Amino acid sequence: MPEQELKRILIADDELLVIEGTARSLRELGYEVIGPVPDGEQAIETCRDERPDMALLDIQMPRMSGLDAAKIIFSELGIPVVIISAYSDPEYAKTSARIGVFGYLVKPINEQDLRVTLSVAWGQFLSHHESNDQITKLTQRLEDRKTIERAKWVLVEHIGITEQDAMQRLQKQARDNRRTLVDVARGILENHELFTGQSR
Repeated sequence: MPEQELKRILIADDELLVIEGTARSLRELGYEVIGPVPDGEQAIETCRDERPDMALLDIQMPRMSGLDAAKIIFSELGIPVVIISAYSDPEYAKTSARIGVFGYLVKPINEQDLRVTLSVAWGQFLSHHESNDQITKLTQRLEDRKTIERAKWVLVEHIGITEQDAMQRLQKQARDNRRTLVDVARGILENHELFTGQSR
């Protein structure tokens, strides 16, 4: 889970006057500024080295666009991105939402817009991260349940006991050995596969 508070922000823009103004506004808002860097490729490298909490990227930069850089920064490093553009374009905004961009700023940027956008983007990122964690945990629980069911049926078929007895046997083995139920189930399945493989 990322830090709950947004502190360190990387900025990337090839327009010097814009980037200096943005950096100044960020510092006045209490953030630590990383950079600035002039293009998407350097933004990626700096994110890899410095691990900021968020990246603020201009949409059009030399060598690599802000959106292309955002895709790599978010998928590889899990760092959320806010995109800066010279004009408002709903299509860009739609694309952005799918690649780790959680906010969108249109130039010229005033401090109030910057403060609100960063706050909202960070909140959305934390919610997104939490949702993904919950999905991962749910998927793991379902996989564990399947493993336990498979182990239970191995016992039913090969020992000739009831489903209830098989489950009780799994639970007892887990208690006796101080292991989780799914660990015991995995052990039974591995031994079963080893045995059936050798007997062929």
